[in-house]
Amino acid sequence: MADFDLSVTICSWNTRDDLRACLESLREARGEGRFEVIVVDNASADGSADMVRNDFPEFTLLAQSTNLGFTGGHNLAIRSRRGRDVALLNSDTIVHPGAIRTLIAFMTAHPEAGIVGPKLLNPDGSLQYSCRRFPNPIAALFRNTFVGRLFPKNRYTREYLMQDWPHDQMREVDWVSGAAMFIRKEVIDTVGVLDPAYFMYCEDVDLCRRAWDHGFKVMYVPQAVITHAIGRSTDQAADRMIVRFHRSMLRFYVKHQVKQVFWPLRPLAVAGAAFALATRASLFLAKNRVDALRRGIFHR
Repeated sequence: MADFDLSVTICSWNTRDDLRACLESLREARGEGRFEVIVVDNASADGSADMVRNDFPEFTLLAQSTNLGFTGGHNLAIRSRRGRDVALLNSDTIVHPGAIRTLIAFMTAHPEAGIVGPKLLNPDGSLQYSCRRFPNPIAALFRNTFVGRLFPKNRYTREYLMQDWPHDQMREVDWVSGAAMFIRKEVIDTVGVLDPAYFMYCEDVDLCRRAWDHGFKVMYVPQAVITHAIGRSTDQAADRMIVRFHRSMLRFYVKHQVKQVFWPLRPLAVAGAAFALATRASLFLAKNRVDALRRGIFHR
């Protein structure tokens, strides 16, 4: 039997102040269930590891000498955990009172739910579109190029972001953001951990796709609320993050969507996707950078 019902895993890179606030919110929630907290510090230079070690001794610190990335850090924590289920959590989140209790109770009552996401709010209290439909080329065209500026209220972007409903009801969704993602043990046992080929970005979409492919449901539970400040780590290396995002999108496309194309045309489909993603990346590097990250183009 596991020592805990849940292992909360946090991967942090140079986000000391945000991480402190996140851990304080988890400390306040200790009475909401049997859970442990594992912090993976990815070679931060801002004293994050010392802060966790000195101020939060009840939590587990795995301090790294190199940056393992979002995926590598969380996979290390998942494999080191003593809890049954897993909750991925960004270091720039604040867990609201009752959220942990609500999500643990939901997963207990709904064994068909393999992955569960709470409602995420921006720091100003507005809704963050943290559950979405799976990516498709048309939505990407409108969301990530100048076409979207010409038609800001187009239906393709709205459908991708699931803006066609108020996000106030529990429901099945394609995928939920890895900024706050609860994963049942059976999902990890069946489909594995996060795909290590993604340094960061799209690993959450990929895991949800694999969960659906193996018969698990992905659910959105807005009764549990977490505040998420987008991009506190990625803002520090915007150019590299933009490149990594587009590489990850290409990998997801090749891994999950190209196989739906008639096989003689698959090489052309891959080449076309690579060209389109490279073009978009160049445009972002030239013009948008941090603004694109903060607007949630890159969802975490």
